[in-house]
Amino acid sequence: MRPREQTPPLALVIFGASGDLTARKILPALVDLADRGRLSDRFTVIGVARTEWTDDEFRKVALQDATAGGERWQRLVERFRYVAGEYSATETFDRLKEVLSEADEQYGTGGNRVYYLATIPPVFAMVAEALAKEGCNVPGPGGEFARLVVEKPYGRDLQSALDLDDAVHRAFGEDQIFRIDHYMGKETVQNVLALRFANAVFEPIWNRRYVEQVQITVAESLGVEHRGGFYESAGALRDIVQNHVMQVLALTLMEPPTGMDATHLRDEKVKLLKAVDIPTPDEAVDRSVRGQYGAGVVGQEAVPAYRDEEGVAADSQTETYVALRLGVENWRWAGVPVYVRTGKRLPARVTEVAMQFHRVPFLAFEGELARQLRPNSLVLRIQPNEGISLHFGAKVPGEEFRVQSVSMDFLYENAFHERESDGYPRLLHDAMCGDATLFIRTDEVEQAWRIVDPYLAAWSQPGGGGLHFYNAGTWGPHIADLLLERSGDSWRTPEL
Repeated sequence: MRPREQTPPLALVIFGASGDLTARKILPALVDLADRGRLSDRFTVIGVARTEWTDDEFRKVALQDATAGGERWQRLVERFRYVAGEYSATETFDRLKEVLSEADEQYGTGGNRVYYLATIPPVFAMVAEALAKEGCNVPGPGGEFARLVVEKPYGRDLQSALDLDDAVHRAFGEDQIFRIDHYMGKETVQNVLALRFANAVFEPIWNRRYVEQVQITVAESLGVEHRGGFYESAGALRDIVQNHVMQVLALTLMEPPTGMDATHLRDEKVKLLKAVDIPTPDEAVDRSVRGQYGAGVVGQEAVPAYRDEEGVAADSQTETYVALRLGVENWRWAGVPVYVRTGKRLPARVTEVAMQFHRVPFLAFEGELARQLRPNSLVLRIQPNEGISLHFGAKVPGEEFRVQSVSMDFLYENAFHERESDGYPRLLHDAMCGDATLFIRTDEVEQAWRIVDPYLAAWSQPGGGGLHFYNAGTWGPHIADLLLERSGDSWRTPEL
């Protein structure tokens, strides 16, 4: 991973510039970078979308959507340009070429381009191929690079991901492609590497001899909001497990890399994903639970059922909750169950990785003296309240020798006085600087789909794992408990 630096001169071209992702994530990330002096003085943004805006209208929207920007941001927005047109129209890309040349001349962007696909997934390949057809897949005169940043979801299953990869690779080389997953930009996700590989105390116990089970929880208290139409075509497995969960799992369980550069780090992530046991369709049904939220109460507010949300079919079979039991077949983790759950309309928004260690072989103070003693565990909190907790047994003050579990907590906010980031500033900066360490390589995408594809296939068959309903505001369908109870385990309650 490279030290923080200022971006080189470049033009950032945002396809889907009038969309929700640009307003909510990309523009605020640029504000953050501008305020911290991370953007070159020879940097500009060119928006491309079907909305009929002028340059000035795009600039006005950029100032409205990113109101936190200071003087640097306001000066930067004065250089923004905009191209209106259909992504299927040659005229759109002809005009884009003209504006890129004007940016090189007026703002000194030096022929360097970064194209950000913030569009709906069906047009990813179309835009990439159009850029290549117009010669925009190579740097402009005097430039050093042309890069393509691709948002998730990257395909709907393994075959569609392979097809998309073929189309994109016909236009851009793999070293030009930056597949973004904002979870990889979160401090706690990256801190897994520091925790494991910079501390001698943790690495010796990071294996099957000491770890009894691993639980990964990605819980959201929100429903689908106004994205019912999108969610109907996605579901929790595609939306969260195939990308976020697989990335976190790979970083947590992979072998130590020989270097912290993009190649070595991503090599080890791929090795780990290739070790994840891929089930048969029958095994997939036995190792998974899919659920959908009904009406309930979240945060003292009554909320509707998923099937009553805008854009959702009245008889929808889309899962809003998934629980899986995974296994990693390698020397380090063989026999250690990895439990994964994600869902919407759960009691709280929380993402964490919990490693539970084996119990001590013998307790001299059984019964009442140790009733509140739980197994040791290490919890990595990714959101909210990013930090790390270590749970261990300690004596309760008093005359009796009673032991109970206590925690030792580390919070990023308290230690470094830094505000929590959604990861986009870091990742956007890395893409512009050419650091691919935290981005997803093509073989990672493919292997993640190979892992989840059997579940999709099994669920699509008659009797292939029914849809179980749960009340909004609960931790999911009760049947999900059986995934763990078979082994004498149980879901942990996340710390809120």
